[in-house]
Amino acid sequence: MAEERVWDPLRRKEVALTPEERVRQWFIAVLRDELGVPPCEMMSEATLSYGGKAWRADIVVYRRNMTPAMVVECKRPDVELTREVLEQALRYNLVLDVNWIVITNGRKTLVFARNLSDFTRRDRLPVYGEICR
Repeated sequence: MAEERVWDPLRRKEVALTPEERVRQWFIAVLRDELGVPPCEMMSEATLSYGGKAWRADIVVYRRNMTPAMVVECKRPDVELTREVLEQALRYNLVLDVNWIVITNGRKTLVFARNLSDFTRRDRLPVYGEICR
């Protein structure tokens, strides 16, 4: 049986439709359709390098000047959103220096905004204008 595939509009290619990829594609649609993020200002599977290690951020949202503004870490629906998942996104932030961090498993989404030197939890997703501040 052939593996199920889906078109990733950000990578502009078909990719395997894994449970995590399903969540990533759903959240790309949320960013685009509900929060008003232009697709040209998002990147999926963004490669990052820090301390000699290569990482891949699930989704990075950029400001109009192409500086990173938000990082999104996607997990399969059966993965709980633990402190370790948040710490993974915070490691990406060592490279990206964003103002927003989102972690989601498709069932639950947690949003964190930079507040001076740390991040605080927010009760809603920001629209694109807020992301870009």
